[in-house]
Parts: sequence; C-alpha cells; structure tokens
Amino acid sequence: MKVHHLNCGTMRPWRAPDGLVCHVLLVETDHGLVLIDSGIGLKDTADPARRFGAARFYVRPAFDPSESAIRQVKALGHDPQDVRHIVLTHCDADHTGGLADFPWAQVHLTAAENRAALRPKGLVERGRYLASQRAHNPRIVPHTLEGSEPWRGFPHAKELTGIATGIVMIGLPGHTRGHAAVAVDAGTHWVLHAGDAFYHHGQIDGTGDAPKSLTAMERAVAADWPKVRGNHRRLTRLHAENPPDLLLVNAHDPALVPDYVD
Repeated sequence: MKVHHLNCGTMRPWRAPDGLVCHVLLVETDHGLVLIDSGIGLKDTADPARRFGAARFYVRPAFDPSESAIRQVKALGHDPQDVRHIVLTHCDADHTGGLADFPWAQVHLTAAENRAALRPKGLVERGRYLASQRAHNPRIVPHTLEGSEPWRGFPHAKELTGIATGIVMIGLPGHTRGHAAVAVDAGTHWVLHAGDAFYHHGQIDGTGDAPKSLTAMERAVAADWPKVRGNHRRLTRLHAENPPDLLLVNAHDPALVPDYVD
C-alpha cells in the first residue's frame, strides 16, 4: 500500500520552538483510500471555539483550510469520495476534526475510546470529547482489542481486514482510555503511527530533549499517567532495536514526518 504523510494542522504551543503538526496518513488500498486520524478540518477553521474548545489557547492551531485532509486529498489528485475509512488513534479534537469533511466514511476506533467519548468522566475528558465533533453523526465502527493477537511485543492488536490486509490497530491506552496505535504495511516496511503515545522524539530516543512544556501538557491531559510512561518505555525499546522494516512516527512531532511517500 502507498502511504502519504500529511500535516493536517500546524500548532504553535507555548515554549515549543519547533511547533507541532497533526500527522495524518493517507493510505491507498485496492479498495479505496484510508485515513489514519483526520487532523483539523474545514469546520474547525470556520468555528474554532465550538469545534476545538479552550485547548486552542494553549496549542494555538493555525486553522489553515489548505492543511485540511480533504483539501490535501484533492491536491493529490484523488476524489474525496474514495476515502471510505478513517482509523482514529483517539478522539481528541485535533485528531477528529476532519471527520465531518468525510461524512460518508466509516470511522474505526477502539471500543474503549468510543465508550469514553460517549460517557466522559471528569474535567479533562469533558474538555477533550466535544459533542460538536460528532454532530454530523459519523458512521462509528468500534473494535474490541482485549483478547486479540499480539503484534511485535504489543499484547493487543487487531488486523482490520474489513478495510484491507496490512492495517493493524494496536491498543496503547494511557493518553486516553482507549488510545491506539495503527500500523500500516507499506510493502518494504511497516509504518507504525503511535498517535499521542509520545509527543516528541526526545522521549524515546535517549536524548531527553523534549520541551518541558510538552511533557507537562502530556501529563496534565493523560487519562492514566503510569500507562503513558509504560508506553514510553516500550517504544524506547522498539526505537533502540531499530528494526529495518519499521518506520516509527507519531501524531505531533514535525521531525517525524517524512518528506516522501512510502
């Protein structure tokens, strides 16, 4: 499968000099197009307050319509109607904003994340799971990962064969209750999109140079901080192993957005 790496939302948090991106994968399959996350969408740029909430004052999104997934799909010469599936790592607004631009697509996420979004608990969840993001009644397809097969040391993973072979949802709860990573078989290697399981490469590459503002934000919004730290350790081991057939990326580090097509 051909994999395009898109930035669907530049953000400029305070004291993060390199800024952040919303790293979205556009996957070309034999059965249509698939998005991994959806970034910031056109409706968000038109109504930031209702669609993005108070978080916009900290992460300071550009809200640039040209960065929306639907505009970039068109720019690549594809028909947006061919985007038939969107696989979410989780339901924060900077990952779900583009869903409303593809209302016909099936939206895949973990069953745990779907439950959390429908029944938020506490101040953080009520702030992150905004009803406006589901106002268009997306076609939700929840996936239960408990009891599923392991994938490269991750205990709970499910191949989404209903979409295409070679797209695997991997349970990595911590950032949110039902957070997941998504692996895509690009032929010569796999692309592992870790979502918000880590924010900055310095958290897993041994340098420890992640901006303190990002790690503070990560901890403040974590559903389960010990699980987040456990995910950091697991991904640090994977990064150290440096398997030649695996490209590890995440949702927000601009240094991890390749400038090529897999």
